[in-house]
Parts: sequence; structure tokens; C-alpha cells
Amino acid sequence: MRLFGRLIILALLLAVVWSLFFQERSPDVNPGSVLVLDVGGDYVEAPAPNALARLLGEARTPLLSLYSELRKAERDPRIHAVVLRISPTGMAWAKAQEVRDALVRLKEAGKETVAYIEMEPLGGAVEYYIASAAEKIWMAPGSRIPFVGLAAEYLFLGGMFEKIGVDLEVERVGPHKTAADFLAGRGMTDANREMANWLLDSVEEQFIGGIATGRGLDPEAVRAARDYTPSSPDQLIAAGLADAVGFLDDVLDDLGPERDVLYREDWALVEVAGFAPLATVALVYGSGNVVTGDFERTRGGAPVLAGTTVARNIRDAADDPEIDAILFRVDSPGGSALASDLVWHATQEARKEKPVVVSFSDVAASGGYYVASGADAILAQPGTVTGSIGVLMVRPVVGRLYEKLGIAHEVLTRGDYSRLFTTSEPLDADARKKLGEEVEGTYQLFLDRVEAGRELPREAIDKVARGRVWTGAQAKDHGLVDELGGIYASVAWIRERLELSENADVAMVVYPPPRPLADQLAEALRQGVQIAAPRVTLPRSLEQALLWLETVATGAPVLVPEFTIEIR
Repeated sequence: MRLFGRLIILALLLAVVWSLFFQERSPDVNPGSVLVLDVGGDYVEAPAPNALARLLGEARTPLLSLYSELRKAERDPRIHAVVLRISPTGMAWAKAQEVRDALVRLKEAGKETVAYIEMEPLGGAVEYYIASAAEKIWMAPGSRIPFVGLAAEYLFLGGMFEKIGVDLEVERVGPHKTAADFLAGRGMTDANREMANWLLDSVEEQFIGGIATGRGLDPEAVRAARDYTPSSPDQLIAAGLADAVGFLDDVLDDLGPERDVLYREDWALVEVAGFAPLATVALVYGSGNVVTGDFERTRGGAPVLAGTTVARNIRDAADDPEIDAILFRVDSPGGSALASDLVWHATQEARKEKPVVVSFSDVAASGGYYVASGADAILAQPGTVTGSIGVLMVRPVVGRLYEKLGIAHEVLTRGDYSRLFTTSEPLDADARKKLGEEVEGTYQLFLDRVEAGRELPREAIDKVARGRVWTGAQAKDHGLVDELGGIYASVAWIRERLELSENADVAMVVYPPPRPLADQLAEALRQGVQIAAPRVTLPRSLEQALLWLETVATGAPVLVPEFTIEIR
């Protein structure tokens, strides 16, 4: 095994040397060219993997890379048309809206836009929603995407815990802090159902409205098609939801067989035409569960919003004289209250030096909203899961499980409330009151931060807080965000704040910058044989649940919404 690890490291070194001395040249781009970009798989709000990570097979795709490629095509006069080849993607609604917005801007810039759909699994609402912004939709002959509308599925684990002998004592602020229902409930409460329905209603309105606008249809016609459920390419064409059926070759022939075609790997090497930035914006990511500590990813490689790390990145960007403003991109369902407060404090210190604007991706809930609440401005997409201003604490009681397993247990205590964080017996009324006070204290601090940052009356915040989750569109109506839009709108806000013209070029750099190659190599050498170890891939829903449970089971107040709020 040691020899194998050394061979891997040697291969790494050779690959790095090759990349340094034989770098690919930028391809020639002729006027009238067609650009083909793939949209599929999972997209993350995180920096691109470094060279070593890519050589080791890491396949994370930053949404920013797709956004940048579309933005580059928008301003390159040599590009006549852009074709998005769409396959199943893990994007939720806000990321999908980011891509749709880019397609709209391409059309406004005079580019022809085409969506080519290659899909066969059931579902496809998000993927079709993206495609509907293009001028023309082609379907691969073998594709099937039943146009069935939207659904949200919720789990309740209370019965499972009861069967294994685990009781859960839950303290929360407000009935809409529905993470408690997921853990301890046996079904939807009235408050949970109310919130789930207003979220679904809001997303459906955006879904139907976006398709109607993109396809030039009346919204009622789109709803009628949804209830009819066309599936095959011919049925979708008949319903006005697609334009043609064929293979990618047919799409390119339709655009003009004499045109040059560029694909993503070549387009990535093309420099931005005529780019002359007048300001530099630091893009700081805050993605994944909010946790305490100083690291960037979980053991499985997923991005994580570690309080110490993100706070340092924000402070360093504020201190960097080459940085004119900070764009904090948040995609987080929350987590640690302490880590959230550390990042919030860093934004307050940074604002003394330069503007700080927050851009929400798919999720900015609970701790994910907390870290953003003190920014100069908050922007969200209409479909961003937003808010959940509330606190939850879960105390498992496993005494019955011990009995089932034949495990004897004793608890020795000193102090009236020393049993608060033991796990074998339920708490008495006095101890439960003390636990509730801990949760309420954290909630009041959360309200303090939002009140200071949003400059809203405390009573108004409390009315839309207590665990309530909103879409970005609803959150704007309640004053929790300032504007609707994504990265493009956030940069426009920064231009205005810096008193630049609306067309001024702005350089956006991921912060902190990549580490030197020598540091990357040193880390790889320290990892040794671990480089060759295969990664275990869990189903997406199971991985989300495990990460969420790990966050909740900290023995401290946490800021999290329902472990997954997914509308597909």
C-alpha cells in the first residue's frame, strides 16, 4: 500500500510539471460561433477544486464557473448562439433562477439561445424551468420529462425513535420551528402544514409564471398542461412546451452547419473580451452546515460554513487594500449559534472598511440567515429558502434503549441542573424550564442581530420569525431581504455603492485566493496513501439527513430549519 501511495504522488508531480510546461493555448474564436455548455450534475457554492484536487478526481462544479462562462458569452461579439445541453441536475430553485437570468441577458445581448434536453428519469421540473428561458427548446428523441407540477415530501421520525426506545425532549421558539416535527413528530402539525403550503404556493407561482413568460403562454394554459401531464417530446411540442425533437447534431445544423462550434473545455480557455475592471470584489463563500472550527470541508468533501474559517476570510478581505467590496455568497441551512455569531461579527467589522453585500443561493435559513443579517444589503432569488429565524434544542432520552439492550447505567450529579445534558432520564418541570430559558436567550440574541442589521422594529421581526421559512420573494415582502436577484444584481448594487457607471467592469475574485502549488503538494504528501482511498458516496437525501442530525445533536441551541425543504 505504501508503494502504491508513492506511485500516486509521483504521478501527481509529473502531472503538475506537465501542466506547468505544456499549458493549453486559448483557441481561436471566429465570428458567428456557437457555444455548447452542459448543465447537469450537482453545483456547489464553493471555490473550484485546485489542480491537485482535479487530478485526484474531485468533480465539484462551482455554480460560478457556469455563470462566468455564460457571462463571458454575453459580452463576446463572436458568439452567435448558446446551446445549453440539459441533463438531470441537483440545482434547487435559486440556482436555477441564476441560470435563467443569465439566459435572459444573453437574449437581450442579441444571442440566440437554445435548450437541448437529454433526460429520461421521472421529474425534471427544475431542469425544464431552466430550459423554458431559452428561445427554443429541443428534446432528444428518447427523452421523457412528464410535466406533472411540483411536490414536496416531508419525513417524521418520531415513531422510529419510539420503536428503538429513544425519547426526544425538544425546546424551540415558535411552532414553525419544524425541525422538531421532523425529529420527534408523527405527522404534520397545523403550523408545519401552513408553512409547507405557503412555500409550495410561492414556488409554484414562480414556476408557472417563469414558464408562461419564457414560452409566451397564458399561465392558465401552463396549469392546464400540468394537469394533462404531457410527457413525450411530441406531446410537449403539441402543448407549446417544446419546439422540436432531434439530436444535438440536428440542433447545431438548425443553427447553421457552417458555424464553428465551441465546447466548454475550449471556451474555458478563452479570455474575456475587452475586460478592463475599475474595481475588485472579493467573493467569500459561506456554504454548508454552520459549524464551529477552522476547516473548509467535511470528511466527505462537502463544503462547510466553519465559523472561524469564514470569519477570517471576511476579515482578511476587508484588510486587503486591493479589494474594494465584499460579496458574501451564502448557501446554508444553518447550524451552530456560536459559529453564526462569529461570522456575523466579522461582517460588522468588515463594514467599517468597505461595503459588504450578501447574495443568497438556494438556502439561507436560520444560521444561514443569521450570518447575513448584518450586511449592508441582502439579495435573494425569488426561490431562495429564506428566514427560519428561530432556535431549537434537542435532548435525546435513551433510558428505554439501555433497558432493551441490557445496559445498566447510573448518573452521579453535583448541582441542581447538572442533569440537563445527561441522556438516560427525562427532565423534571424545573429543568425543562431552564432548558427553555437557554433556547429563548439564544433566540433573543438572534433577534438582536436581525434588528440591528435590518433596522426593523423588533415586533415586526418577531411576527415573521419564530421559525417561519419563506421563499426569497416572500422574504422581500417582509423586509428580510432588500432586492431580488443573484450575483449579477449583487454586483450591480456594488457598482452603485462604489459610484461606478452601470456598465463598468468589475473583477470578482474568489477569496481567499488559491494556495501556492508548493503548499498543495505538501498537503498531498502529508495525506500519503489516503490519496488513493476511494470515497464512499451516499444517497443525497441520506447524506443531508446525517449531516443535519450531526448538527442538531450538539447539546446546545442550534439554528436550523426542517432538515431538508425540497420542492421538485
